[in-house]
Amino acid sequence: MKYRKLGASDLTVSEISLGSWLTYGVGVEKARAKACVDRAFELGINFIDTANVYGRGAAETFLGEALAGRKRESYVLATKVFFPMGGGDQGLSRAQIEKQIDASLKRLRTDHVDLYQCHRYDPNTPLEETMEALTRAVKSGKTRWLGFSEWSAEQVQASINLEGVEHFVSSQPQYSLLWRKPEEAVIPLSAKNGISQIVWSPLAQGVLTGKYDPDAPPPAGSRATSDEMGGFISRWMSKPVLSAVRELKPLAKEAGLTLGQFALAWVLREPNVASAIVGASRPEQLDENAGASGAAVDPALFAKAQAIVAGVTPG
Repeated sequence: MKYRKLGASDLTVSEISLGSWLTYGVGVEKARAKACVDRAFELGINFIDTANVYGRGAAETFLGEALAGRKRESYVLATKVFFPMGGGDQGLSRAQIEKQIDASLKRLRTDHVDLYQCHRYDPNTPLEETMEALTRAVKSGKTRWLGFSEWSAEQVQASINLEGVEHFVSSQPQYSLLWRKPEEAVIPLSAKNGISQIVWSPLAQGVLTGKYDPDAPPPAGSRATSDEMGGFISRWMSKPVLSAVRELKPLAKEAGLTLGQFALAWVLREPNVASAIVGASRPEQLDENAGASGAAVDPALFAKAQAIVAGVTPG
């Protein structure tokens, strides 16, 4: 496993990180989920990402149990705040940030997280209020560093312009060979301001593993047949996209990688990316994903891959 510095922070994170959206605490049986966490550590994965809204606290609660007994300095822990938690709790107001970070720390069984992220931008709260509340969270020791997810370049720039507050060191965008929008503005702005990318959905919800046949319906039990996941994966399930993905397989083979590893290596080719978040319901998936870290791929193969998917996806 290779490691990269996270923006202007003092954190060093593994190139592959373990996520917990729709998996731990909700979709994966506890013993198997714990086996995935244990295997992540064995592979050198030191960065674990979650959010208060995942399972309405269930993912954080699971991770609090799974990480108990491990030395706190042996891993980098990140969580997020913004989405509804019930009872009217939502957003990035001063009151919500103070309430939700305390609740997250309790579920995670720790006195601090390494990275506290705004899960989305809150148009209903003044940015100054949000940043001042986040700054207090840093100064109180409840989080070491700050990040955001899916903010526009304009919103990021507005936060950079504020004086007297702690600033962001990470961005968590959707980014993959099939979705390259962050390259337009967010990545260039981040690179100039000490902000690294922590990528979610680097495999386009599993489509870039090549498991979906463009000439057949998706297999039963896959994400594409899930009511909860359908809205996220539907954009990639057209025949032109799946046919293009199938054309990538020989390129991955030439690179000596599986297609999933090739897709992860493509994301990691970007210097501003610190880590690619993967989800795993089985330890073996992490074994494969970890193989992308440090992979040496001829840039010409990546260029060919980009040409193949160009024009068939919105990203």
